[in-house]
Amino acid sequence: MSHQHTADVVIVGAGAAGLACAAQIIRRSARRVLVLEARDCIGGRCDTRFHPELPAPMELGAEFIHGASRPVLSLLKKSGGTVVQAKQSRWTGAAGNLSPRADLLPEITRAMRKFAATLKRDIPFEEFLVHTLGQALPSAAIAQARLRVQGYDAADPLRISAREVVTEWTSGGGADGVVSRPAGGYHALLRFLADQLTAPRARVQLATQVKTVTWRRGNVEIGGLVHGRPFRANARQAVITLPVGVLKQPQRAAGAVRFMPALAQKRAALKHIDAGAVVKLVLRFRHAFWETLGEGRYRDAAFLRSPHPAFATFWTTFPLRAPLLVAWCGGPPAARLSTQPAATMIDLALQSLESLFGHHAGIREQFLGCDLHDWLNDPYCLGAYSSLAAGGQGAREQLAKPLRETLFFAGEATDLAGESATVGGALRSGVRAAREVIAS
Repeated sequence: MSHQHTADVVIVGAGAAGLACAAQIIRRSARRVLVLEARDCIGGRCDTRFHPELPAPMELGAEFIHGASRPVLSLLKKSGGTVVQAKQSRWTGAAGNLSPRADLLPEITRAMRKFAATLKRDIPFEEFLVHTLGQALPSAAIAQARLRVQGYDAADPLRISAREVVTEWTSGGGADGVVSRPAGGYHALLRFLADQLTAPRARVQLATQVKTVTWRRGNVEIGGLVHGRPFRANARQAVITLPVGVLKQPQRAAGAVRFMPALAQKRAALKHIDAGAVVKLVLRFRHAFWETLGEGRYRDAAFLRSPHPAFATFWTTFPLRAPLLVAWCGGPPAARLSTQPAATMIDLALQSLESLFGHHAGIREQFLGCDLHDWLNDPYCLGAYSSLAAGGQGAREQLAKPLRETLFFAGEATDLAGESATVGGALRSGVRAAREVIAS
């Protein structure tokens, strides 16, 4: 026996975009909304974990507020939340001999502004970096720019759009020397949105895997499984917030969402939008050992750069003090790392820390455990956040465009205001899709 539900609007996905969309529809119209989520919790690519003995939340997904993101800051204000900020103090070195790392980003962005006009056509960032920026930048800045694309954008320098990177890096977002997070993690913000979705007007249904979306103008039928049992839902309209990695799957692939008719109008756009690879580990220790090394000189460190190739970037929870270190790997190196078992990833992260602080720091003796997430192999994401491939201008707009006033699209990859790949972009896209639904 199958479960059947009827609503005016079905929203596929209870991440930031889906929840923002549902809350906006409820606030601005009389429509009934059903939100379907494959996981057994809300959040999507926001995954906040809590440990009873730790003062800071553990974010396995989105963690930072990028720039002065109006959607995030507005939601924080409405929910009564606050922002935790700290100076981006960065250290790099090996074997315990660390020094403050020179931030070459201002020099890189100055060169980008100087040569931006030469991008008469869009090309891969690597080509622009080597053949154009290479005329003005030292080799250290070239290397940092390449690593930043892989780590910060979780992208392949050989594919990502040079124009998109130049626009993003020269806009000033996140480059002011301050790192910001929502106090208590992103879970509190999304919980605030979910709490607005109450019966009889709205409902969030978890553990519901959508398998098919059959649609024609003015009618959508969703088929799938809820707790392993057949499920169907009918609505006049649907908002699809599936990540790019899921949308790019072949229709017959295991775990794919099959659209009938297929989304032929979206194929060209999806071809030019990539889903980045990210492996993120939150390492727990008996004590924050780095705070006492070097006579306390790293006590207020925010970011640490390791010479080890597996996990080159670590960060702390500063200004909150907790015995936690985040190990981060993005882009092509993360795609290679994701083929390894979890135990190997953890061992490589500890090796990276040992290369940074030296074996005398007793890192393995201090190590208690790890929470990790490989976003590329997460079946409900198949990637972290999106980036635009070279020559893909207009792809985000095309992906966001509604189909026959029946299927609407949201998610960070569809943000049209320059906040793609962020929680702010996801929230903004959800509100935009809700307005389209209401206006249709």
